[in-house]
Amino acid sequence: MAEIRFTKMHGAGNDYVYVSTFDQTLDTDLAALAREVSDRHFGIGGDGMILIHPSEVADARMQMFNADGSEGEMCGNGVRCVAKYVYDHGISKNKTLKIETGAGVLSLDVGTDLEDVVRQVRVNMGRPILDGAKIPTTFDGEPVVNVPLDGDGRELKVTCVSMGNPHCVTFVDELSDDWVLGVGPSVENDAHFPNRINAEFVEVVSPTEVKMRVWERGSGETLACGTGACAVCVAGVLSGRTERTITVHLLGGDLTISWPEDDGPVFMTGPATEVFGGTYCIND
Repeated sequence: MAEIRFTKMHGAGNDYVYVSTFDQTLDTDLAALAREVSDRHFGIGGDGMILIHPSEVADARMQMFNADGSEGEMCGNGVRCVAKYVYDHGISKNKTLKIETGAGVLSLDVGTDLEDVVRQVRVNMGRPILDGAKIPTTFDGEPVVNVPLDGDGRELKVTCVSMGNPHCVTFVDELSDDWVLGVGPSVENDAHFPNRINAEFVEVVSPTEVKMRVWERGSGETLACGTGACAVCVAGVLSGRTERTITVHLLGGDLTISWPEDDGPVFMTGPATEVFGGTYCIND
């Protein structure tokens, strides 16, 4: 029976099983392995699986799988944890790291404690993609702001943003299970989104503070979504609801998001936590 060494980490409760290929080879069906290890009853448990590979253009390359085995382009909480792994495990001791992702090479600044262990990471998430066709959605225009969408029989007003992966943001008067669990799956699979989409539901507390819950493409509701929080900041600015720097309160913790300029990148700062590690026997 084949075995893999893994590390369980989370960023604001958005948890993944991390597997480094710097010192081991994975000769298996990766999508099937992601489904297996993500199972919270019969596997390790997580919102998905993230592989940490060597890279020819960066300190490491991140490959991400959702809990259903589908491969995603990016994960904001996940890339912070990749940076923590790379630094804490001595792959690179640079305080500014480059991580290759499906959305390009990102720059991350790690913040360490007195024992030189990474606790916080600030990520340059790059420029948001606002062209409807490139997000992708079938909605016309750039940007796609406050457009009508039928969500499980409700008419929503949505703003769509890509942060390397697609997001559909809906501002609501009050967050509830009915929005996230009831409407979220309908939005994810709506025909306007050819690659499916992550659905964020947002309650504005003040111009600098929001509450957010997310129905993630391929994983269902998660405790946090870093790229989603970035998309919410952009959507808040575009729709005139928030300022350019906001605190996003998620079920798993808080993230600080900043979009200083319309034509500039989005910055995300948040925690990265290692929970445990071990050896997992792959089921044949």
